[in-house]
Parts: sequence; C-alpha cells; structure tokens
Amino acid sequence: MAANILIVEDEESILELIAINLHQSGFNPVRALSAEYAEKIISNTLPDLIILDWMLPGIDGIEFARRLKTNKETKSIPIIMLTAKSQEDNKVMGLEAGADDYMTKPFSPRELVARVKAVLRRKAPDLVNEPIESGHLFLDPSQHLLQSNKKTVTIGPTEFRLLHFLMKNPNIIFNRNQILDRVWGNKSEIDDRTVDVHIKRLRDCLKGTNDHNKIETVRGMGYRFNEN
Repeated sequence: MAANILIVEDEESILELIAINLHQSGFNPVRALSAEYAEKIISNTLPDLIILDWMLPGIDGIEFARRLKTNKETKSIPIIMLTAKSQEDNKVMGLEAGADDYMTKPFSPRELVARVKAVLRRKAPDLVNEPIESGHLFLDPSQHLLQSNKKTVTIGPTEFRLLHFLMKNPNIIFNRNQILDRVWGNKSEIDDRTVDVHIKRLRDCLKGTNDHNKIETVRGMGYRFNEN
C-alpha cells in the first residue's frame, strides 16, 4: 500500500516538482497550497508523512507543526520541514516545533525522496516502497513487479500487498486479524476468512515457481513467510 505524503507548499511549481518525484518513487502525493487546506485534508484522512513549507500564507509552517504535535490524532505523523531559512537557529526552531527532519531550499528532489524514505523507515517501515529479495523472489512495490528466478509472476493487487507485508516481516506468524489490520487497513467491514481466500490466491500465483512453498500455514496460529 503506497504511503500518502501530504505536501504543504504555496509555490505551485515546487509543489508539482515534489509530487512528481514522490509519485515516481511509488508514493501517493497529496497537495495543499496552505495549512488551512491541509487541515481539511487531514480531518478526512490522516497522511503517513507531511512535507511542510515554513513560509505559508495564513498559518505558517512552524505554527502548523506545533498544532499537529499537540493534537493526539496527528502528533505521531512525521514531518519534514522544507524552507529557505537556512540558519542554525531556524533549523533548531523547526525541530523544536516537531519536525523530524529539515531541508533548505534550493533542494534536490532525489535527496528529499531519500529523506522521506529514511523518516518512514524509522517511523513506519511497512510504508517504504523499496525492493525486497528473498531466495528466488524479487518484489518491487514502486513498479508492482514480482519476479521468481527473474521471470515475471502475474499477481493481483491484493495478493501483491499481502505478499509485500509478509516478505517485509519474514518468519513472523500473523493471525488473520493482524493481517487484515496491516494489509486491508480496516478489518471491521471484512470477514477474517477473506485472508484465507487471498492466501490461497497468492499460493496459486506462486505455483510453478521455486517459491511455491514460501507461504506457510501455522496450525491454530496463522500464516508466515518462510525466508529459509
């Protein structure tokens, strides 16, 4: 599942530059030209990370960061502050306001994406869309690509997310409710037997490969990806 990255930036050219680079790296960019509009977005859907400009019309980035960090629903959302203010005191102020990282303009889009991945790796490692290899399997979330012995394997989007989750947590047994919560995100509306259906489909996708037995059932406990 692609991480939702909220970009709060009032310069549209910079906003689009960031959004394009995030999209190309497998993330889902969400755009806001002001903190006020960002608040409306957040009230509907919490982002996984916020890239926040300091100099914004109305509520500035520092004040907005402070508001987010004092709200119990948003305080855990990681923030990368992006600003033309490059002095050490400004950086300290941004970090003290709650930013997890701080970049100055002009900036490298590639470096910004790398910092997004680094922050997510610390805060929410399941959301980092980096390729994973295990045995003969190669999975690249940014391209929705699965290969076994360098041959492409056809796989549906749900089975892909399921395999991605299991491969990122090898040898750990997860019960149905844990898988629903981590892969589907909202287990309340989905029967836990849905997991069994998609596990079977995932195994069907891997039939005929050297990795057909990687998805193991642990009786009475759940499922795991065996990387051995």
